[in-house]
Amino acid sequence: MYQWRKFEFFEEKLGGGKCKIPEEISGKIECASSGRGKLVIGCDDGTVSLLDRGLNFNFGFQAHSSSALFLQMLKQRNFLVSIGEDEQISPQQSGMCLKVFDLDKMQPEGSSTTSPDCIGILRIFTNQFPQAKITSFLVLEEVPPILLIAIGLDNGCIYCIKGDIARERITRFKLQVDSSSGEGNSSVTGLGFRLDGQALLLFAVTPNSVSLFSMQNQPPRRQLLDQIGCNVNSVAMSDRSELIIGRPEAVYFYEVDGRGPCWAFEGEKKFLGWYRGYLLCVIADQRNGKNTFNIYDLKNRLIAHSLVVKEVSHMLCEWGNIILIMTDKSALCIGEKDMESKLDMLFKKNLYTVAINLVQTQQADASATAEVLRKYGDHLYSKQDYDEAMAQYIHTIGHLEPSYVIQKFLDAQRIYNLTNYLENLHEKGLASKDHTTLLLNCYTKLKDVEKLNVFIKSEDGVGEHKFDVETAIRVCRAANYHEHAMYVAKKAGRHEWYLKILLEDLGRYDEALQYISSLEPSQAGVTVKEYGKILIEHKPAETINILMRLCTEDIDLAKRVTSNGGYLSMLPSPVDFLNIFIHHPQSLMDFLEKYADKVKDSPAQVEIHNTLLELYLSIDLNFPSISQVNNGTDFNIKARTASNGKLAVDGKNSSIEKDTLERREKGLRLLKSAWPADLEHPLYDVDLAIILCEMNAFKEGLLYLYEKMKLFKEVIACYMQVHDHEGLIACCKRLGDSGKGGDPTLWADLLKYFGELGEDCSKEVKEVLTYIERDDILPPIIVLQTLSRNPCLTLSVIKDYIARKLEQESKLIEEDRRAMEKYQEDTMAMRKEIQDLRTNARIFQLSKCTACTFTLDLPAVHFMCMHSFHQRCLGDNEKECPECAPEYRSVMEMKRSLEQNSKDQDQFFQQVKSSKDGFSVIAEYFGKGVISKTSNGSTGTARSDSISSSSGF
Repeated sequence: MYQWRKFEFFEEKLGGGKCKIPEEISGKIECASSGRGKLVIGCDDGTVSLLDRGLNFNFGFQAHSSSALFLQMLKQRNFLVSIGEDEQISPQQSGMCLKVFDLDKMQPEGSSTTSPDCIGILRIFTNQFPQAKITSFLVLEEVPPILLIAIGLDNGCIYCIKGDIARERITRFKLQVDSSSGEGNSSVTGLGFRLDGQALLLFAVTPNSVSLFSMQNQPPRRQLLDQIGCNVNSVAMSDRSELIIGRPEAVYFYEVDGRGPCWAFEGEKKFLGWYRGYLLCVIADQRNGKNTFNIYDLKNRLIAHSLVVKEVSHMLCEWGNIILIMTDKSALCIGEKDMESKLDMLFKKNLYTVAINLVQTQQADASATAEVLRKYGDHLYSKQDYDEAMAQYIHTIGHLEPSYVIQKFLDAQRIYNLTNYLENLHEKGLASKDHTTLLLNCYTKLKDVEKLNVFIKSEDGVGEHKFDVETAIRVCRAANYHEHAMYVAKKAGRHEWYLKILLEDLGRYDEALQYISSLEPSQAGVTVKEYGKILIEHKPAETINILMRLCTEDIDLAKRVTSNGGYLSMLPSPVDFLNIFIHHPQSLMDFLEKYADKVKDSPAQVEIHNTLLELYLSIDLNFPSISQVNNGTDFNIKARTASNGKLAVDGKNSSIEKDTLERREKGLRLLKSAWPADLEHPLYDVDLAIILCEMNAFKEGLLYLYEKMKLFKEVIACYMQVHDHEGLIACCKRLGDSGKGGDPTLWADLLKYFGELGEDCSKEVKEVLTYIERDDILPPIIVLQTLSRNPCLTLSVIKDYIARKLEQESKLIEEDRRAMEKYQEDTMAMRKEIQDLRTNARIFQLSKCTACTFTLDLPAVHFMCMHSFHQRCLGDNEKECPECAPEYRSVMEMKRSLEQNSKDQDQFFQQVKSSKDGFSVIAEYFGKGVISKTSNGSTGTARSDSISSSSGF
């Protein structure tokens, strides 16, 4: 005890030692109790007084007629239970009574005093329960209104009363504690109830024994716990329902199974109590005769308060304070200081360990505990005890900002301690990216590979890391701990980081390819897109094989399962991987050729063919910036086209030229094979193909495309650009035949070309004139005008052509002249006949009917066409001649048809366009009367009537 430190964690309240019991309490204080915010005092005159928080007299009443010996305030109900002496009814009966007062019900007694309602009075001693001196008293509240009252006697017996005292529904029974005959050695000096689950236990103490009764047994079973005991007022119960007894040599604790801890506090224990985890003792010092009041903190092994006091008669706890009532009716009220005051006191003395234990035992919040630990750590840090300081800082993790600690140990260059702190920070899952970076840097700086292994590889589940994965990978990689970085990346599923380290740092390309092959197709596709450029550069064949598996995996199975190409759309497209070949066009060409050979109906077929065309037609095997993004690269096409149309490569050796020609042959085959005859549009972009052929001077491909698109004029323009006269004429022979769907006007363009050539091309012109004359494509005047522009051509070139055309024209003129004369003669005859019909009478001399050839008799009908019929032979139709009517109707039908066609302008222009001689078509329309002057509606109507009248005639 003398080694325990003393502190002033308590202070005196209510004026300190000047506090006194109110003067209204005039008798000697025999008993006291507290509860429900009241202090209850019983005196030898039988009065009971109630005091408030300031020890002020509240009210008093006469509880017993003689004296009040024992009091207890109940907690669940505002009841007061008292034991005292009252008047004896007979000499054989004792006046000792037990009373229960209801403090909530007050009954007026006269004008000046007030007393509570006494709801129950009970005689303690009866014939079955002989009288003895009462030495201890305890009340247990069971389920209201049931009370269990234990009364200890000086003869070693305990009288128990259980039931509802107010209704006098009680049972009595007796417990025998000690049967020794020695007077004073068997008195029951202390009692204590304990609820152990559903079991009710009763501790009983005598000067030479400690017993335990199991109240659930009938009769209650006694168990002897110890053969030592204590005197009156030296018994208490802890908040854990442990029995505490005080003896001169020590203080003993008891559990249900026997003696527990023992504390060697020397001195006679006059009073013993328990308050909020503190042990209260009033100890008499035999050497100086003084009484000392000590408050012990048993958990922290310190004396929380120590004070020399007068003779104490009663010790109570109420209102959060400890009240000591002295024999001279003075009182001492002691209260506990707040936690902050106690900690400040300890901090000033640098008693940080005590402060830590104090906050932990008093169950302070975690933040308060962390603050104490921080101050202790700061104190140790100031004393340069870095290891112990870090131990304290580690306990503050989760409450103290980590940067506060990290900064301190960065400044002190205590990297080992800092590593320890950061490890614990990660262990609790409170580390940030910066903390991970710092810890890994500490490991690498210390070259502590073992700890680095533990930190990196100690995680159990995939992805369950206590650090930021990306930060760990980045730091390990920067410190050249590539294996550790790869381990973290692989375990966390960060495939991109794993491959980045393999490829960029270690150059292990085969291992990277194996790793990609082991991934799921979707993940493998993403990684190839990101790192494919490096792989293509170093392992092109293997990379292409992986791409083929990604783009065509299980394609044969898919074809058996479905035929609509739906599965193909789920696979990656080769177009998605074009960017990885940006500097390796030969590998791209190999990849796309393999894919195109295996997959014939890919959704990206057009894009694949476009890319292959670029590769095939490019002179230096680069990407022209047409369909692909070239990132600003300038592709210079170093080619020139010779006069024969063949490609010549400058500065290239024969092998390069051979490769270029082979690629061009592939390109031409692709142009043809990707445009089957049954498709209207090819499986590539036609415009792009034309531009590629133009840019790379690929004449064969350009001619094929123009011819396939029926752009015949563009075809001959290609020959004209290179002045290939022989090919030009051959092309016109093939494409200028209208009978085979060609365009005859190509010969006119060819003639114009020769007319503007400016060189002698007599042979070619004569051949062209042959076809122009054969198909009558151009009039001679146009031919002459066209060829006259070429100063190198002489008249002899067209002499025979002009002679033949003049002879032909003369014949035509003669034929037209004869036709005109015939038409004029016919016209004059018709006019004369019409005039004769209008002016002269007609004589009908036919004697036979035209229809039946019998002799004509009356009635008869004669027509102006000189046909005569029996009226019976005509039937109902007497208005037109049956012989001439079909011819007439045919003529009228033809006229109506011509009039209808005259309104169809598209047909008219189509005939003009398709005819060799458009003028003849227009003349024919005029000759048929279809084309006439534009007239308004009334004129047209009158003209129609005139025609009808003439027709009727």
